[in-house]
Amino acid sequence: MQIVYHIGANCTDQDRLLKSLLKNAEAFAEQGVKVPGPGKYRRLIRETIQSLKGQDPAPEAREILLDAILDDESCSRLVMSHAQFMCVHRRVFEGGVLYALADEKLTGLARLFPEDDLEIFLGLRNPATFIPATFGKAPVEDFAGFMHGLDPMQVRWSDLVARIRTLLPYAKVTVWCNEDTPLIWAQLIRELAGVSAMSKITGGFDLLSQIISPEGMKKFVLYLRANPPKTEAQKRRIIAAFLERYALEEEVVDEVDLPGWSDDVVEALTQAYDEDIARIEQMQGINFIAP
Repeated sequence: MQIVYHIGANCTDQDRLLKSLLKNAEAFAEQGVKVPGPGKYRRLIRETIQSLKGQDPAPEAREILLDAILDDESCSRLVMSHAQFMCVHRRVFEGGVLYALADEKLTGLARLFPEDDLEIFLGLRNPATFIPATFGKAPVEDFAGFMHGLDPMQVRWSDLVARIRTLLPYAKVTVWCNEDTPLIWAQLIRELAGVSAMSKITGGFDLLSQIISPEGMKKFVLYLRANPPKTEAQKRRIIAAFLERYALEEEVVDEVDLPGWSDDVVEALTQAYDEDIARIEQMQGINFIAP
């Protein structure tokens, strides 16, 4: 079986991706793809991994888990999503490492499904906005304590991606930038479900409808009907044009409000992020989704 887990990162799509997947659950099920509700697996898998304490599970653990998640039904591909799978917001930088707790969670997941084809999906976010967002969601007031001594300028997603590849050498790892999601939303849904690029889906513009004005969305739909794009690249150019004109500023502009974080700091973090993404795109064994 193909076991697919979208593991975050924290403060990226706010479960919007899961909601779009669930809209297609019935159609995907006809193709052998199951998208259960999060209540079926999030707590169950977290607690089961915690109970392992680094050891292999009992032989029947996999079947018990799948029976509970799938209600005794069968499928060829199981799709799950949890933005806080690796850890809750306050522990993102525990030990002065980006997602130090990911190692235990991912190896635990691999132990639970040792004979299955594991696929990991991970959305990244510019540290210039990721760090303030996760700190803002964390029940802590001391920023230095939240960072555990890690210099924000040293935050590198490529380090985490490399660790995932080392921990799960046989897993397929798919990565993208959260900033690109309005342009690649439909592709993300299809790739998570493992269906063809030509498969009809519902909710391909769910995210777009939340970040542009109602007027802009109405004009966008009318434009597509009158001018159906012939390629995915053409469709993305149309989306980009409507975003430029009709985007809701409060939805697409992130406020960075941390003491001492000047425009120069944000610019430096952003440049480092761009360079980091370029490194990830060149990594072996990474399926990087770009616009």
